[in-house]
Amino acid sequence: MTASPANSLPPSNSGVAATRWLATGSLLALIVLCLAWELVLAPVRPGGSWLAIKALPLCIPLAGILKNRMYTYRWVSLVIWLYFTEGVVRGWGDKPPSQWLAWGEVALCLVLFTACTLHVRVRQRNARAAAAAAEASTAAPAP
Repeated sequence: MTASPANSLPPSNSGVAATRWLATGSLLALIVLCLAWELVLAPVRPGGSWLAIKALPLCIPLAGILKNRMYTYRWVSLVIWLYFTEGVVRGWGDKPPSQWLAWGEVALCLVLFTACTLHVRVRQRNARAAAAAAEASTAAPAP
């Protein structure tokens, strides 16, 4: 029996690297957007507002994402829905330019969620492939 071409290829780290950079970039962009939105671009009150504090919880997972910790990718993909919800609510209820910034927040949240989800899937697939390859190499009969 011959192996299919998809199964005979070694697991690729390019998908892991791409999703990692996409997650890091979108998280950093979301932090910058939250700060700029509430302090400069369209603050609730002139001169900035305390809503800029919403960027602080986004700084917590930044270290885990930069260290490539699987657990961080998993919980960020759940927590990001709070920011998505805020973006949708303010996107429907605010007036421009705050409305545009809210829709930008929604887009960044979707990119971050997708990147985190794909990152976890690719890493799990690569781990399964590596385990199968290790098992096959140890199970091979000696000549």
